[in-house]
Amino acid sequence: MKIGIDLDGVVIDSEKSLRTYAEIFDNDILKGNHLVNKQEIRVQDRYDWTEEQKKEFIQNYLLENSRESHLMAGFKRAYCLLKAEHEFVVITARGGFVKEMKDDALRILQENGIDFDKYYWKVEDKLEICQKEKVDLMIDDNWKIIKKLSENNIKTLYFRDTNLIKLPENEYIKEVSYWGEVYRYLKNELSRNS
Repeated sequence: MKIGIDLDGVVIDSEKSLRTYAEIFDNDILKGNHLVNKQEIRVQDRYDWTEEQKKEFIQNYLLENSRESHLMAGFKRAYCLLKAEHEFVVITARGGFVKEMKDDALRILQENGIDFDKYYWKVEDKLEICQKEKVDLMIDDNWKIIKKLSENNIKTLYFRDTNLIKLPENEYIKEVSYWGEVYRYLKNELSRNS
């Protein structure tokens, strides 16, 4: 099975810590409560920050957060077991806002002995890459991407974190919240298709 996989919030634990940085920035730097929608995946869309404030946040926190990130709990073990049976293609927006974030991701992966089959960086349209690569399944934490892929008949695992929008499960959307669930799904899916 060919699996497309996002990095942030799926492989790398950057999303929760980035939300912490956003709360600190909003409360201590901006001296307010500008939170408008905590169900949004992108930190910049959770607050009613001005474009200038969004740029300030990105410049001051995105790279620092990236450097402090680690692999998601359980990812390495599950991935190493699944790698023998599946092809994994990284499809990520990482490296788009801040180029150095790509280097941080590669460092984290290298330090942990993780090597994927193929990499797509700075991706704006994951549907296009999924179709080009003919992925059988995409694992992502962005509900908007999951919705778009599923509407185009691409099976997805929605790696949903607390507070993010809940999508109804169907034949193209299955919700997971940790790597044990990903592992179980892929092992069961493989045995069904053999």
